[in-house]
Amino acid sequence: MDAEELYQRRVASRFAAFDQDGNGYISREDFTTAATRLLDEFGTPFRSEKGQALSGGAEAFWQGLAGIADVDGDQRVTRDEFVSGAVKRLRDNPERFAEIARPFVRGLLAVADQDGDGKAGTAEVERALLVLGVESHTAALVAESLDVDRSGLVDEEEAVAAFARYFVTQEP
Repeated sequence: MDAEELYQRRVASRFAAFDQDGNGYISREDFTTAATRLLDEFGTPFRSEKGQALSGGAEAFWQGLAGIADVDGDQRVTRDEFVSGAVKRLRDNPERFAEIARPFVRGLLAVADQDGDGKAGTAEVERALLVLGVESHTAALVAESLDVDRSGLVDEEEAVAAFARYFVTQEP
């Protein structure tokens, strides 16, 4: 297997993180489900400022992903469309993916931010990742790695950059 095939397999494996209900495609409902699960986990009301930020971020993320990857316009992104969209449209520009994801990541961090300082603790980030379906060991490693300055906190820039790298680059 060559490097390109390995890369495409890696990106395809990320598909499951978005397909929250496991039905084989990504849709608006998957993003709504993810936001609802996060709000429930952190006891944040939907109608609160943080709840609205996360819900709006989930919708913006869905719109951005659908705009890039939903080739046939059916409001569903299949695994093949996801791989093709990520590989062909975002590979050389992970910053574009980061900007699509930014409103959702910002909302997630706001919901996970327990003391209102604009940053979420690594334990809360780990909780959020678990809610989104990341396996336990991986969630712990990711949360720890996002704390670049070892402050115990994760800020938006660290999280958005890591999110983009995870989904559209060859780097681990």
